[in-house]
Amino acid sequence: MLAPTPKRPLPDTLWRALASDAPFSAGATLARDLDVEVAIIGAGYSGLSAAYALQKRGVECVVLDANPVGWGASGRNGGVVSSKFRLSFPTIHTLHGLDTAKRMHRLAHEGVRVVESFVDEFGIGRARFEHTGSLRCAHTERALAAICAEADWVRTTLNDTSMTVQSRAEVERETGSKGFVGGVLSADAGTILPLEYVRGLARGMTARGVPICESTPVLKMHRASGDARVTLVTPGGTVRAKQVIVATNAYSDLTSATAPYQRELVPFRSAMIATERLPADLDARLMVERRSYTETRRMMKWFRKVDGRMLFGGRDAFGKEGQMTGFDALQRAMVSLFPDLAEVRIDYRWSGYVGMTFNSLPHVGRSDDATTFCLGYNGAGVAMASLLGQHAAALALGETPELSLLGAPGLRPVPFHSLRAPGVRLVAAWYQILDAIGA
Repeated sequence: MLAPTPKRPLPDTLWRALASDAPFSAGATLARDLDVEVAIIGAGYSGLSAAYALQKRGVECVVLDANPVGWGASGRNGGVVSSKFRLSFPTIHTLHGLDTAKRMHRLAHEGVRVVESFVDEFGIGRARFEHTGSLRCAHTERALAAICAEADWVRTTLNDTSMTVQSRAEVERETGSKGFVGGVLSADAGTILPLEYVRGLARGMTARGVPICESTPVLKMHRASGDARVTLVTPGGTVRAKQVIVATNAYSDLTSATAPYQRELVPFRSAMIATERLPADLDARLMVERRSYTETRRMMKWFRKVDGRMLFGGRDAFGKEGQMTGFDALQRAMVSLFPDLAEVRIDYRWSGYVGMTFNSLPHVGRSDDATTFCLGYNGAGVAMASLLGQHAAALALGETPELSLLGAPGLRPVPFHSLRAPGVRLVAAWYQILDAIGA
């Protein structure tokens, strides 16, 4: 038997501090051999939604994760439930045609509906899902013109009236910041406590009889010649399955068994800070609608108010997980937008990795006749991962779900993948220069 892997604690996040006193704890480490129809690697939104789709079809499955439920991106993201992709719908139209843009638009909004249905079906009130909308704040007149044109295109071409323009005064009144010239509100979006959401999904699936094995890394994955089943080797036992779903996203390199899927991605560090509870006067002036907010800079920052605190996040290409450089830069950016926060204490700092893809879209598909994957949510994964995990399950069962541009015919490694780290830093530095000059 292989040596057990030490259990990694959950990172010290605001989400962990706000979590209920009853964390998901039914996920015992695998300590026996199993034989199932489908084995799922990864107990985040993708893996658990895949388990949901399989269980509803009466298909026996197991979920395996190297860490506790919520340890990865599903437990440390910003908790924004959005109906978008990194590519705008007009851009998708230009590149791929109107019919594709319409299908992608439906998929984006369907992701939000899935989150709503999961919260209702599993009674995850602790996740505090609120359909608040998301406000994109423009930092220059040029950026404002671009997002206003997008909102107009979506309204006139897709008959979607959920995007509305806000003036400089309206954005300042709502955010409390003078740093923006206007914005566009996307009404079909919301906020959620991400750790409570993923734990609620795990509790729900456990209650329905789906085993979830935490601290159970898949160290090897192989299929003997002539064997119809795949064998997954873990420290405590083996799992034999007809089909495997890999749902490890930006943490695919935790073991060699899933490391090939990391080549589809450019993992990008995302860092977050959360202040102490704001004084009453600041709490009353900042982000009065309790939405999520993003800005239009290339090195985008985003912010929202949670538990009476300012939560401020952004991409950090220059530091590794846990390094203070990214957190200090975030605090400076926060104070530049909200000068009244200069003396407010930072109570929480954490970071994690976002799975970015070369084409800026999620990928779901087959890597061979027995293995399906879903990954690459490009920073908008709460809704999309909740949806695409179910489509990965459908693919594993031989079905043909409507995936539009998200369907991947196989693994598509990022070109020059070994150069991804210096390449990301070079691009990020160039983006910072462009943002600084307002280009």
